[in-house]
Amino acid sequence: MKNIVTAAVLGTALSVSAPLIADEKANEAVSMAQIMELIKSQQREINALKKQLAETNKQVVISEQKIEATAVTVESVATASENYEKMAAWADKTHIGGYAELHYNDKKGSDNQVDAHRFVLFIEHEFTDNVRFFSEVELEHSIAGDGQTGEVELEQAYIEWDYAKNHSATFGQFLIPIGLINETHEPDTFYGVERNSVEKNIIPATWWEAGIMLGGEIAPGFSYDLAMTSGLETPTSGKNAYLPRSGRQKVGNATAENFAYTGRLKYTAIPGLELAATLMYQDDIAQGMGGDDASALLWEAHGVYQTGDFSLRALYAMWDIDGDDAKALGRDEQDGWYIEPSYKLTPRLGFFARYSEWDNNAGDNVNTEVEEWDLGLNFWLVENVVFKADWADQKNGEDSFNLGIGWSF
Repeated sequence: MKNIVTAAVLGTALSVSAPLIADEKANEAVSMAQIMELIKSQQREINALKKQLAETNKQVVISEQKIEATAVTVESVATASENYEKMAAWADKTHIGGYAELHYNDKKGSDNQVDAHRFVLFIEHEFTDNVRFFSEVELEHSIAGDGQTGEVELEQAYIEWDYAKNHSATFGQFLIPIGLINETHEPDTFYGVERNSVEKNIIPATWWEAGIMLGGEIAPGFSYDLAMTSGLETPTSGKNAYLPRSGRQKVGNATAENFAYTGRLKYTAIPGLELAATLMYQDDIAQGMGGDDASALLWEAHGVYQTGDFSLRALYAMWDIDGDDAKALGRDEQDGWYIEPSYKLTPRLGFFARYSEWDNNAGDNVNTEVEEWDLGLNFWLVENVVFKADWADQKNGEDSFNLGIGWSF
């Protein structure tokens, strides 16, 4: 009986535990499937995150490249802006200008000519408020070179330094402070197609040298110039012996055995009036090339008066040259003068008359004086563009009819 009961109990237990074991196996299977699905889901999320991270890294790289490119661009723009500012600053302190003249000359006894007489460019640069540079380059008669009629010339190249209030020093190559047209000779600033004969043959304009010059204002309207420069070297024989114009060396390998010393006083305190006097001395105008020393003294004085539309200009110049050779040629004295009234009928149209006398052989007893009448007009198309016409009547010389156009900027 006991065995029967035991068997019954075991049978009941087995019948009850069998379903439970089956349920546990089913649950285990379900849990594994869920875990696998969860793992796969997480893997997909990981893959998605990796892809997203890769895209993010790519965008970061692109952004870094863009930032770098932007930085380069900004740097380039900054550099360009800096260079532009430097160029703009240079341009603000640098000025370019010039002038030109074209002439037609109908001379009695000579062939008629058309001549691109002058083409000039100048550059000015301001280093600081009190240090400046000036230059002027000129082409004469259109074409230069071997066998050609023209030449290229450096007329000015100098530094100007304002070393004190109303006082300056000039170093380099500059125009001699003398006469009316030597320093101011743009075609729209004077009457007549050609520059006047007295300043051309006696002074002689245009005349430049190299050296140092001090200038300034002594009192309101009263100024001075003092210069020590290279000088003339005139021939001592031949037709051009001791002629000042033939002695211009133009600072081209110029002989500098003897310097020249120049002083000028100018008065401009009264509106419309200019009075000036210049004295130049050179110990030997032939630079030691002659038989004896030929010390030379040049005097020049001029006046300008303008009231309304009327203007009057007058000038006198004289050379006194020592030495027996110059005296034997009658060229120990050379002088000239002119007077020029003018009147503007309108702001654009003006008429002038000029009477001139000059003699490069005034030291002899022969009448070698040249007299000249000039009559003509200027018509200013605009302020700095002028058309000119004049008639020149010379005694003991050439008569001529002249036309010209000139401009400056």
